[in-house]
Amino acid sequence: MVHQYKLNGYNIVMDTCSGSVHSVDDVAYDIIEMFEDGDVGTIVNNILNKYSDREDVTEEEIRKCIDDIEYLKQHGKLFTPDTYEDKAGTFKERSGNVIKALCLHVAHTCNLNCSYCFASQGKYHGDRALMSFEVGKRAMDFLIENSGTRRNLEVDFFGGEPLMNFDVVKQIVAYARSIEKEKGKNFRFTLTTNGMLIDDDVIDFCNKEMSNVVLSLDGRKEIHDRLRVDYKGNGSYDVIVPKFKKLVEARGDKGYYMRGTFTHANPDFTNDVFHMADLGFTELSMEPVVAKPDDPAALTPEDIEIVKEQYEILAKDMLRREQEGRPITFYHYMLDLKEGPCIYKRISGCGSGTEYMAVTPWGDLYPCHQFVGEEEYKLGNIYDGVTNEKVREEFRSCNAYARPDCKDCWAKLYCSGGCAANAYHASGSITGVYKPGCELFKKRIECAVMMRVAEDSWKDNGKG
Repeated sequence: MVHQYKLNGYNIVMDTCSGSVHSVDDVAYDIIEMFEDGDVGTIVNNILNKYSDREDVTEEEIRKCIDDIEYLKQHGKLFTPDTYEDKAGTFKERSGNVIKALCLHVAHTCNLNCSYCFASQGKYHGDRALMSFEVGKRAMDFLIENSGTRRNLEVDFFGGEPLMNFDVVKQIVAYARSIEKEKGKNFRFTLTTNGMLIDDDVIDFCNKEMSNVVLSLDGRKEIHDRLRVDYKGNGSYDVIVPKFKKLVEARGDKGYYMRGTFTHANPDFTNDVFHMADLGFTELSMEPVVAKPDDPAALTPEDIEIVKEQYEILAKDMLRREQEGRPITFYHYMLDLKEGPCIYKRISGCGSGTEYMAVTPWGDLYPCHQFVGEEEYKLGNIYDGVTNEKVREEFRSCNAYARPDCKDCWAKLYCSGGCAANAYHASGSITGVYKPGCELFKKRIECAVMMRVAEDSWKDNGKG
């Protein structure tokens, strides 16, 4: 399958199944568009007619271009047949029941009252609760017991607001560190926080133990304080920004992300990304809100079109900043066209419900944090293991080819079929799709690919 588009002065041709990307001139772009459905004579005549005002577009040059395209086709770089569908169902079977990552819900409570929160202000539509050390300890043992021969294991501390249970976070980390050598494992920890409780102790601990820290900031003060408020209705921007600056400065070259959510209030979200960059933050992520259509925060069809334009604006500005020697990273534009994800990952996705699971404060297991509270998707618990094999098998068989709506989509090997949770909440099935999310994902991939093409062009011209 071939996908063609024009962006920022580049004519880009993507060959979905080989992963090849070609930047071509106008003539080659048009020939490729006609190649599969037209004979050589028709293509030559059509191109000669279209470019009749150009002396360099001759029949000889057109035929040479057609030969080059045929060569790329024969060598698996264009119009590559899809050979993965028959294998898609077997990829996840190879890993058996190995689990490599857990999301620990150490706090089903929060000190903010964000109206758009998918977790119902941290309660996940249930009771407020804090995970005990005993549950966290057992979760670490469960992960080790079910990790097979995998050495590197990942644990995310999540909520709610995990710093509301910071002592237990520290205890869990200390326990994991005390046994990792004996068990032949290496733990990589991540903490997601709204920042309200960050202090010097938190900063020192995170910089020592956390491989990554995710910091929640929605951008401009007026945008952030619109929805990210405490229970008295006070905005949190002025409290958290100085704390985030201090943490990031102390963090040095260790990983972090500023993660924001944009809503109907700010489809012009690039202004929020640029605001965070101007504050000195360089590792950035902005996610579209996932909400029911009647939610005031939900993106409208008109917003979606604005957001698509904003993604292009962001990509172009990031290229400008890169050339000026002050680059920023945007999570959704992190695309490696040469050493990217293996075909296993491109087909099967994040591994939710199989390799990755969420653990509630009580020790119940769910496919991921966005399924917590959906009782039909409870997998089991950290004491008895996975007992709901039907759900695990449902996730095991969920891949880029399991979704009927993805069958003819050029982006399916980039999104792996999309987020199962978003699909479920939008369509009632993990093999459905969240259509607004699909539209935005495809635009992000187009922008990310264009950026790689531009960077390669700089290198070829000696400007990179």
